[in-house]
Formats: sequence, structure tokens, C-alpha cells
Amino acid sequence: MKTTLILVGADKGGVGKTTISRVLLDYLHENEINTRAFDTEAPGGTLQRFYGDITEVVNMSHTSDQMRIIDTLEEQPDTVSVVDVRAGQLRTILETLLEVGFLDAAAEGEFNFMLFHILGSSIASLDEISETAPFAADAHYYLVKNYVAEGSYFEWDPGTYRSYFNQVKSATEVTVPKLNDLAYEQVDLAGVPFTSFIDDRANSFVLRGYVRSWLDRVFAEFEEAGVLSAVGTKSTRRRTKAK
Repeated sequence: MKTTLILVGADKGGVGKTTISRVLLDYLHENEINTRAFDTEAPGGTLQRFYGDITEVVNMSHTSDQMRIIDTLEEQPDTVSVVDVRAGQLRTILETLLEVGFLDAAAEGEFNFMLFHILGSSIASLDEISETAPFAADAHYYLVKNYVAEGSYFEWDPGTYRSYFNQVKSATEVTVPKLNDLAYEQVDLAGVPFTSFIDDRANSFVLRGYVRSWLDRVFAEFEEAGVLSAVGTKSTRRRTKAK
């Protein structure tokens, strides 16, 4: 397994980037993959609240913090580094990765690079695909429709959406379904990973069940999209069961 860097981001705010980072970290952990995370919402970050033991808060506008991520990749063999990119910074970070030579190194096989691009409901969000595509030619590129907090969110004309989607030959679509509102709220209040909420018998059986079935559907999306193959490993996850 190559050392892997995953960016989770979008230039538009409020599309659920941190939620996708959280469920991705759960998925990697359930498959026994070493992970570390970086929260770019400096000075305080939401992701760190859920994964404080593996998360560092960084400011990607600072060269020293860019070094904390990129320069340490080779020191973390068989490790996936997940970067939760704050709103408005995705293109800037991609430009930085290009300037310092990381994208070239990834294209040559020195590193494994994956990009989870979280889409919003507006045409401006689709325009982000055009801006991101030139940086993603050699990446494992995932376009994520995140319905977790919205029952009906994407109403684009299919032909229009496909015209944007086809701009990136390597793009794979991932759909994250809606989670029951009260269940999502209670996990948020608990400040724990989704899997930890499921395992805690002190929580409502009903809400744990909603989270469990939702997480299984999301994990199935990741498996269908070949996320583990992109990381360079196979699934070791056992399907979650009621306890």
C-alpha cells in the first residue's frame, strides 16, 4: 500500500465536507487502515472534535503547516492522511500541491493522491468541476453528492450534470444518502465517530439503528466506488450488526 493523501473539499461552504471526512475516517478505521487527519479550519476545527486523537489543526496558508502534511508523508508508511479542506481553499491547496511538485510526484507513482470533491446544489458547484479538473488528471477523483442533511438536494438537468462530470475521465460518482435528522443531531452532540455512537449502548437503540443502516449504505457506496482499491488494499470490514 502506497502512502496516500486524501483531500476532502469544495470551494462552496455548507456542503458537508467535514461529514464526509468523518465517515471516510470511520470507513478506513473499520478496514484496519492506519490513518491520520488534518483539519484546516484553523485555529479551531470541527473534525478535531470527533477525532481528537488522530487530528491536527493546520493553516494551509502557512508554509510550515504545508510542510507538516507533505514533508511527513514519507515518514508515515502504509498510512492514509485525510485533509478536511475548509470552504474556499480547495483550488488554492491544489495550486500549492502543483507548485511544490506533489502532483507530479503522485503522477510518477511516488505517492497516492485521492480527491473527494463535495458538490453543492447550485450550478456554481458544478463550475467547480471545471476549475478542479486540470489538477485531478492523475488523481483518484470522486464527485460526492451529499444528501446527509437534505432530503431533496440535487435537481440539475441530467445532461448538464453529465457534461460537467465527463470533464474528468477518471471521475467516480459517490452518493451519500440522507441520515435521520435526530440521529445525525445526536451523533453531533456526542462529538464521537459514527461507529462509536453505534457501539455505545447508552445511546438510543432506535437512533443507533438509523446510524448503523445509514453507515452501511455509505460504506457500500465507497466499496462500489473502489476506494480501498485506490488506497491499495482490500476490505477487512465486517458488516455492522445490532448490539
